[in-house]
Amino acid sequence: MTGSPFSVASLITPGAALDSAPVLHARVDIASASPVVSAVLRYSALGIVEARIDGAAVSEDVLTPGWSSYEWRIRVAEADVIELVRDCSDVEIELELGNGWYRGNLTWMGASAVYGDDLAGIAELEVRYEDGSVRVLGTDATWAARGSATISDDLYRGQTIDARLCGTPGASVPVRLLEDDLSRFEPYVGPPVRRQGEVSPKATWTSPSGALIVDFGQNLVGWVRCEVTGERGSEIVLRHAEVLEDGELALRPLRSATATDRFVLSGGRDVFEPTFTFHGFRYVQIDGWPGGINAFDPSALTAVVVSSEMRRIGTFRSSNEALNTLHRNVVWSTRGNFLDIPSDCPQRDERLGWTGDIAVFAPTAAFLFDVGDFLRDWLRDLRAEQQGQDGLVPYVVPDVLKHAGMPAEFTPMDSTAIWSDAAVWVPWAVWEANGDLRVVEESFDSMLAHVRRVESLLSPSGLWDEGFQFGDWLDPDAPPESPEKAKADTGLVATASFYRTVVLTARSAEVLERFDDRDVLDALAGRVRAAYRVAYVDAALKRLRNDCTTAYALSIVFGLLNEEERQWAGARLAELVAKSDYRISTGFAGTPFILDALSSTGQVPTAGRLLLQRECPSWLYPVRMGATTIWERWDSMLPDGTVNPGEMTSFNHYALGAVADWMHRVLGGLAPAEPGYGEILVAPRPVDGVDWAETEVMTPYGGAAVRWNREADGIRLEVVVPQGTRAQVDLFDLDIRVGAGTHLFHATYPATASALLR
Repeated sequence: MTGSPFSVASLITPGAALDSAPVLHARVDIASASPVVSAVLRYSALGIVEARIDGAAVSEDVLTPGWSSYEWRIRVAEADVIELVRDCSDVEIELELGNGWYRGNLTWMGASAVYGDDLAGIAELEVRYEDGSVRVLGTDATWAARGSATISDDLYRGQTIDARLCGTPGASVPVRLLEDDLSRFEPYVGPPVRRQGEVSPKATWTSPSGALIVDFGQNLVGWVRCEVTGERGSEIVLRHAEVLEDGELALRPLRSATATDRFVLSGGRDVFEPTFTFHGFRYVQIDGWPGGINAFDPSALTAVVVSSEMRRIGTFRSSNEALNTLHRNVVWSTRGNFLDIPSDCPQRDERLGWTGDIAVFAPTAAFLFDVGDFLRDWLRDLRAEQQGQDGLVPYVVPDVLKHAGMPAEFTPMDSTAIWSDAAVWVPWAVWEANGDLRVVEESFDSMLAHVRRVESLLSPSGLWDEGFQFGDWLDPDAPPESPEKAKADTGLVATASFYRTVVLTARSAEVLERFDDRDVLDALAGRVRAAYRVAYVDAALKRLRNDCTTAYALSIVFGLLNEEERQWAGARLAELVAKSDYRISTGFAGTPFILDALSSTGQVPTAGRLLLQRECPSWLYPVRMGATTIWERWDSMLPDGTVNPGEMTSFNHYALGAVADWMHRVLGGLAPAEPGYGEILVAPRPVDGVDWAETEVMTPYGGAAVRWNREADGIRLEVVVPQGTRAQVDLFDLDIRVGAGTHLFHATYPATASALLR
């Protein structure tokens, strides 16, 4: 903490109960004989806040200040408001407060107000004048509070807006000052949340029960803006869902999240936009439309897409439209779940920052979007949550589970493989993508603390094979009600993951020139690797003792085998994949790495058949079923169109979309050979069923691109290398290095190439 951004402002809350979302307000004097040359409003809240000056929004940001580990840090927004105050002698500042993550419902345990009972706002207007004088005006006891048109608001339940109350704020009540440590307020590190676009209805119809259903054609995250005229006091109800079942909204996957917005009409033309909530949805059921279903005009509704403001930097396209759709689905799931924190899902009573999801998905996200500051911000919360926990990284960040009541199956909570490994895997992925060493510098002590804690949990054999583990979560062979029952041994998954973590932490120490730490970590990695090999590698039989796909994938990719072992392990992995008819047989741990395990051991044709499989379970099965985002389960929707009976069934989970990382690096052939693309690796591996592919990414040096397409005797390859960097080109008979510019190559099929490759 470096001190509060506020110099004169205090936290204020309504001094008496109000029947609606409170609006804190005051008219402030900014008159001066000297012209205004700059004006900045800094503002934040316990809750979420929308700031206005003389009725005009001060910025495009929404859901401010988002969700952080409130015990230690609350973000402060800053808006340039010169155009709103330039010609004014006084202005009214309003702070409208919503419950948000601070006081609203959180988790499937039904917790609410877990961070506090009082909504509060804080703001400071800093005005500078031409004569050099400065005036700073902040929230204090002279402010007042009044009601608003928002009768209720909750992220899970939705928002109710009564348009009859617009423009008639009612009586004001005094405010009360809150005693608070303002040093926990700090500027944003990551981007704000903003509207990203709009989607119009694609179809409307009457369901079997007689309800009006609107299909937006895309599973998205945000809300619906509604323009309507009807009888004063009548109510329109909008219910949201991701999929249909038997022609009706499939509401069971939402669990206790009712995801329902209610709009009470004023009698004139009303425009409703529920900005104190958000939903994950494709379909909306509308009840109470004026004049009934036959009077409904689809143009009255617009879906507003909401996400953290992130620049798109990476793309992929190919000749295979199903793959293109899969990739688009990954992009949509990233947008939808990168809403202030990297969440697991955006629709049900969860929406938490599960560490395991982002641990495996960070490389994909960092290629698609400029997520450096977004993830640096989230990692600040991860480090904060480790405080006083002896290095423990919780399952979710911010760690609301400690407030909401830990589920019995997770108690007592301790470090767990992949999930807790986010402390290392996420900053490493960001650094590899953008070359900004700050993320490693800021995170290194956190990495080291995580490693030391897990080291203390190792059994006498040197394995991490005791305590609770998620393991290969959501193995497709596990029963729907028991997603933890995977084929992969949990000790194998945990020990392999810890080895990777120690190796990456040692490499981080190397780049930071913390050589003593590096040497200690290298020695630990050697001990863990040796213990793993004793327990799980049967070199004589050329098998792993846990003979399943995830075991081979992790052993190969994480470097736990020597070169000879890698070859027989790759061959055995290919056999197991063929035995499963090229359908997915891995869960959460193995899926992000199985294609790399195959392609890096010469089993590219098998990797291609696994990627392009369309039967369930596979990456393309949801595409065949009409998915527009990545599903949580391989079979979130069953082939007959019914929803998976499991309690956890989301249709917008990015984790299994980590396959896009392989599509970018291996199928597309574009990867950083050095962090931040100081050198670029161009090594495409074509597969049967794809005739061409093109991949582009905006590196710190400029745009890099690879395009390849099949020809009769080989591959035509075009490579774009930006100024200031260089590329390694590796394909068949090509093994060269080139500098900046556009380069054309022809790679000839080797004589040993299979018919599939040709």
